[in-house]
Amino acid sequence: MACGYARPRGPRWRRNGGTPVRGQDDDRRAAADAPRLDAADLGAELGTRATLVQFSSAFCAPCRATRRVLGEVADLVPGVAHVEIDAEGHLELVRALDVLKTPTVLVLDAGGRVVRRAVGQPRRADVIAALGEAV
Repeated sequence: MACGYARPRGPRWRRNGGTPVRGQDDDRRAAADAPRLDAADLGAELGTRATLVQFSSAFCAPCRATRRVLGEVADLVPGVAHVEIDAEGHLELVRALDVLKTPTVLVLDAGGRVVRRAVGQPRRADVIAALGEAV
């Protein structure tokens, strides 16, 4: 598991589990293929409106900053939950979701469908903008 620490710029958000954003037809097709996660997968309850899922590793400096940013956003936006998952302790889930670096952030809608994904430390404004698609 590589840490995204050396990445000089912010994360690149992608829709529906990593598929590039192109057009509405592509979005509808990708939405049908997007993975869904539930409370059993995450080990925590989903938010009523959206869930921010963070994959972290023990020695990742940006993971600590990402935890703080996502926690602030979850406290700021009603119905949004933040769940942090230790990537090394959940390798089956990491492989299923194709998580290659930490921190990786997934934005889930109320039903647990992955609507956005980013690798690297996000800015608060970017997280709030990504949540706009989930709520």
